[in-house]
Amino acid sequence: MWAVLPAKNFNDAKQRLGGVLDAEERRGLFRTMYEDVLTSLCAVSALEGVLVVTRDETAAALARQHGAEVLIEAENLGQTAAVEAATAWLAGQGAEGMLAVPGDVPLVPVEEIEAVLAAHETSRGMTIVPARDERGSNCIACSPPDLISFHFGNDSFQPHLQAAREAGVEPKVLRLPGIGLDIDRPDDLAALIAEAGESRAQSWLRENGIAERIAVTA
Repeated sequence: MWAVLPAKNFNDAKQRLGGVLDAEERRGLFRTMYEDVLTSLCAVSALEGVLVVTRDETAAALARQHGAEVLIEAENLGQTAAVEAATAWLAGQGAEGMLAVPGDVPLVPVEEIEAVLAAHETSRGMTIVPARDERGSNCIACSPPDLISFHFGNDSFQPHLQAAREAGVEPKVLRLPGIGLDIDRPDDLAALIAEAGESRAQSWLRENGIAERIAVTA
């Protein structure tokens, strides 16, 4: 089982936080969240490898520093296209399974990734962790990697469940608090700040005065 981590250009990340963070702050936040996820994935010994799909030079450099493989995109076409490119690459490696995680779930611990792997049916199956609002898909494990057609976006959870059933498998659903918190909107950011923890993203928000500013605004 390989992990796949798509990473869009840092300069374009988290546009929906534009009302509370300026462009430099959004770049800084996404970089720290991405490295939180990357660090956790690379610490999971049960994974055969970690593949980062990106065209951002900083994301690629960080991936290599952590020992991950890098697949360079010709252009940024979104999470679905990135994961589909990864499945093609993994097919060439003979990989039996894939676990896809986005770069904006900074509270993901190693233990939750291990829980997904333990629950997953490795011969043929799909395991999914929805976002806390039950709309998005924050982690998908598939065996084989191209088992389903991917539909990442704001309301991808139900379409992914349907895609698994159309492929002839009953999806396993895990609800995990760390993976479940993806940072897209100001209320997600407030939730991240309120959570206990010392992730890179949380520390960065405190050190730059953003945590205090968001708390006062809230």
